[in-house]
Amino acid sequence: MKKYFITGLLIWIPLSITFMVLAWIVGTLDQIIEWLPKGLQPRNLLGFDIPGAGLVVGLVILLGTGLIAANVIGQKIVRYWEALLARIPVVKSIYYGVKQVSDTLFSSSGQAFRKALLVQYPREGSWTIAFMTGKPGGDAANHLKGEHVSVYVPTTPNPTSGFFLMMAKEDVIELDMSVDEALKYIISMGVVAPPNHVAPARSTLLVE
Repeated sequence: MKKYFITGLLIWIPLSITFMVLAWIVGTLDQIIEWLPKGLQPRNLLGFDIPGAGLVVGLVILLGTGLIAANVIGQKIVRYWEALLARIPVVKSIYYGVKQVSDTLFSSSGQAFRKALLVQYPREGSWTIAFMTGKPGGDAANHLKGEHVSVYVPTTPNPTSGFFLMMAKEDVIELDMSVDEALKYIISMGVVAPPNHVAPARSTLLVE
């Protein structure tokens, strides 16, 4: 009985959590329907709500925005819009701060979260997985001797919170592990181990 019970748990727990997460995402995106004119909302057109309609509308808005912003006229509109936001003191700080982070994270040419690293944290002798986010900049870089890298050390099991560290390049080890594999390893608290890739015969892999 114990064996059957545990087997049932192993099947239903992932399914239940996956369903709850997807239901939360769809439910949140369905709020986009409220942005539409009341005459175009499904409950007024059809007499009932359509679950997931907000997800479709959201995708259409994203694709439409990208299509418009990709051409010359759209780029001019974006520049005018950003120039307008630049005139608003508080909005300017928030908008450009978030924009700089998002451009760095999602840009195809950026290096943020492109490499999984092995670092000693929170003390020497204790190892954890981190992600390379770039190199130190600003006045902080002027006070660091030698070459350093900026790393993000996520917490477990919630990787959206963590710690930002600037570490000497020789103190980090680049892992032969994808970012997705590293995130699964962190979220599962080390239970879901990534496959063991054959690494070259050397003790330390330095970040390029």
